[in-house]
Amino acid sequence: KSAGTPGALHSPRALTHRGRRAHRDITPRARLCCYAVEMSYPTIGDGHKPGGRVVLPGTTRFGCPEGYDPAIWQARLDLAACYHLCHEFDFNEGICNHLTVMVPGTTDRFLCIPYGLMWDEVTASNLLLLDESGTILEGEGSIDATAFFIHKHIHAAGAVCVLHTHQPYASAICCLRGDDFKLQMTHQNCLRFHDEIAYDPVFNGLVLDENEGARLASLMNGKRVLLHQNHGVIVCGNSVAEAFDDVYYLERACQVQILAQSTGKPLSIVDDATALKFKQDCAADNGMANWANLHWAALKRRLMRGPGSIFCT
Repeated sequence: KSAGTPGALHSPRALTHRGRRAHRDITPRARLCCYAVEMSYPTIGDGHKPGGRVVLPGTTRFGCPEGYDPAIWQARLDLAACYHLCHEFDFNEGICNHLTVMVPGTTDRFLCIPYGLMWDEVTASNLLLLDESGTILEGEGSIDATAFFIHKHIHAAGAVCVLHTHQPYASAICCLRGDDFKLQMTHQNCLRFHDEIAYDPVFNGLVLDENEGARLASLMNGKRVLLHQNHGVIVCGNSVAEAFDDVYYLERACQVQILAQSTGKPLSIVDDATALKFKQDCAADNGMANWANLHWAALKRRLMRGPGSIFCT
């Protein structure tokens, strides 16, 4: 697209040379700009110029800032913990990838990491709160443009929590072609994902426009997991706890499959009827959600015993 076309996006190199001129050329609604120390990368927001934004004070030990909505603070706590746990389990890739959650009580606002932080630097108070236009309402910094375009559309489709990672074993499955590009129902951990995975064999590079974000959301079509060829995974859930539980067990399932495939022997595939019955049994009486919440609470307790306890500040 030309620079004057709505939704057009300059390459990171173009943004480096053109600076604010490039920023003005891009649709004001998205407020796309560039912020970095030595090199530029497309982000959403206006960097470290908060303007009229709210900047939350750092707190300690789960203390909600005075006058702040407790439900939103809890969402901040959970998402910050998720960043730390994904860092701990090696699901992230440097300062890239992104995890978001909808702001409770809204349908058009979500929380996300400021671009440039390591995941173990995230705290409840330094997460950004932005709306569907890309306007940052709370926090300092800006977000990765790919996070905005991917997560905006998946949240709009109804997902509460959206986790996008390049975790090693699941990403390795995404590097296979044809019938091999699939999580096989070959182990108990795989069965929870029976008929819950969408597969995208089309890789168009960085997700830097509305159309590609909308395409990914449409492809998921209500499924909890997307495996994106040559790229990575997207996992959705009704809460941070449920989404993290799925991203954790997805990685374990992919790891087991790759280890089994490394033997060169045929995989033992569970038949569809058994896989479906297993998933239904797990979901009965809200079982999977309850297990996810117990797992999540235990993991947060573990974070509180170590340096990761900063997540709640």
